[in-house]
Amino acid sequence: MTLTYQVLDGDAVAAALDDLARLRIDVFADWPYLYAGSLDYERDYVATYRDAQNAILVAAKDGDRIVGAATGTPMEDHASDFAAPFAETGIPLTDIFYCAESVLLPDYRGQGAGHVFFDMREAKAKALGRRYVAFCSVMRPEDHPARPADYRPLDGFWRKRGYEKLDGVIARFKWTDHGDAEQTEKPLQFWMKAL
Repeated sequence: MTLTYQVLDGDAVAAALDDLARLRIDVFADWPYLYAGSLDYERDYVATYRDAQNAILVAAKDGDRIVGAATGTPMEDHASDFAAPFAETGIPLTDIFYCAESVLLPDYRGQGAGHVFFDMREAKAKALGRRYVAFCSVMRPEDHPARPADYRPLDGFWRKRGYEKLDGVIARFKWTDHGDAEQTEKPLQFWMKAL
C-alpha cells in the first residue's frame, strides 16, 4: 500500500470534493470527534476548498483512490467560528494559514502521511507569505465514556513539528455526536507555529 500525494487544483478539486466529504464523515466518526455527519452538509462545507482562491487540498492516493486528504486556507477565508478566538491575541488573521482537516483511512496510517500533509500545507503558507500556521483539535474529557482505552493523543507528533498550544485560544463549534439527537457545542484547542 504505497501512498502517493498530489496537490489538487482546478477541476481536480471539484472532482475530489465528494471523496473528501466521505472521508470526513468516515474518519471523524471515530474518537475524538464522534461526528455524525451528512453528505449534504459535507458537500457544502468542502466546497470552500474549491471556491477559496488560496486554499490547498492535498490528496493521499492508493492508485487512483483517494484514501486521505489534508486541507488548508488563509485564516480569513475560513469559518468565523475558527477565526474569532484570535481576536484577543493581537495576531492579524492575514498572518495565519489555517490547516483544517487531516483525514486518513485507518489502514493507511503509520506511513508518514501526517508529515507530508503538514509539509505541503506549510509550504503553501510560506508561498503566501504567512507568518504562522495554526490548526485546532477537539477537546474531550479524559474520562469520556467513548474514549478508547488505547487512544494516544497526537500532541507529541504536533510538538515535534514545532506546534504549541495557544493558551486560551479555543474555538467553539457545534455538531451532532453519534447517538445524540441534536448538536452540542464542543471546544477546540488551537495550536500554532511560526514559520
